[in-house]
Amino acid sequence: MRVGSERGSVSIVVASILAALVAFSLGAADLARVVAVAASAQTAADVTALAAAQELAFPSDLEPEDVAREYATRNAVTLVSCSCSKDTFEAVVTVHAAVGPLLLFADDRFVEARARAVVDLPA
Repeated sequence: MRVGSERGSVSIVVASILAALVAFSLGAADLARVVAVAASAQTAADVTALAAAQELAFPSDLEPEDVAREYATRNAVTLVSCSCSKDTFEAVVTVHAAVGPLLLFADDRFVEARARAVVDLPA
C-alpha cells in the first residue's frame, strides 16, 4: 500500500488552471467592452462640443447647451457639463456613457469623456 498517494492531484491542478483562464477571459471581455464604450463616448463628446461651438459661432434661436444636450442624446450619452461662453467661440463639454453591467463586476459602470472645440472664423 502507498501512503500519501498523490492520485487525483492532476485534476485539482487542471481545474485551477481552467478557473484562472475563465477569470482571465472574463476580465479581457470586460476590458474590451469598457474600451469600446470609452471610444464611443469620446466620439460623442467631440461631436457634442463641435455642435455647441458651431451654435456659438453661428447663433440660431437655440442655446448652445441645448444643442449640446440634443447631440449628446442622439449619441446615447448624458451631457454632464457644457462650458459655452457667449463671448468666445469655444465649447468644452463633459459626457457620461453607460458601460452597463460587466461580467466580473455586478454594478453598472460609466465612462466620462471631455472634449473642447473652438471655431476660428476668418477675419
